[in-house]
Amino acid sequence: MASRETLGYDRHITIFSPNGKLFQVEYAFTAVSNSAITTMAIRGDDCSVIVCQKKVPNLQDQLIDLSTVTHIYTITPEIGCVVTGMTADGRAQVQRARHEAAEFKHKYGYSIPVEYLAKRLGNLAQVSTQHAYMRPFGIEMILIAYDDEMGASLYKCDPAGYYVGYKATASGDKEDDATVWLERKFKKELALDTQKTIRMAINGLQTVLSLELRSNEIEVAIVTKDDPTFRKLSEDEIDAHIEAIAEEE
Repeated sequence: MASRETLGYDRHITIFSPNGKLFQVEYAFTAVSNSAITTMAIRGDDCSVIVCQKKVPNLQDQLIDLSTVTHIYTITPEIGCVVTGMTADGRAQVQRARHEAAEFKHKYGYSIPVEYLAKRLGNLAQVSTQHAYMRPFGIEMILIAYDDEMGASLYKCDPAGYYVGYKATASGDKEDDATVWLERKFKKELALDTQKTIRMAINGLQTVLSLELRSNEIEVAIVTKDDPTFRKLSEDEIDAHIEAIAEEE
């Protein structure tokens, strides 16, 4: 909560506080951190992987169909994303991303590159920090794809409109802990094929959360050089990787 001295700046998204902050943008980042889920993404040698917790929005609602709960979305056949934060905001941004991708292909005749899509979504998010009649999206979006020129690609867009490519990144409730874990792993050069990348992502999430996750508690999606189509792993495939991780330990 803002102090009495900063209350005026707290109420207006377009006004900087004396110490150079836009409080409403910072609150959007807080919404991501308070989402109660953690997401991790890793770029391997010839693949990109995202893994996230799968939680029911309202734990007291036992009538929810779990098959309809997801944080991972397909944007184009080659590009997919995971959204952390406010679910409704995430779905709106996913729809906008699909529109941008379809418009790009209609105009230029080929699929939108993931880097350009990340840049476009970042620009759109930044616009909402300039106008008093708009608010920032309370989400972070991680995009993965396998690009013909760039190879395996991984980008993250935040509520302020900043986007950048990553070797590995995290988002959500345990973002700081996950980032520290990833930084330790990437201190040395790693040879990461598809299997190792998937297992590293799942193991990382388990380590950060201090939980032994089951296949129905997480979602995993991949793109690879051999199969650049974005797809989610089935529960049987996730189970196989969890068992392999347990055997390695």
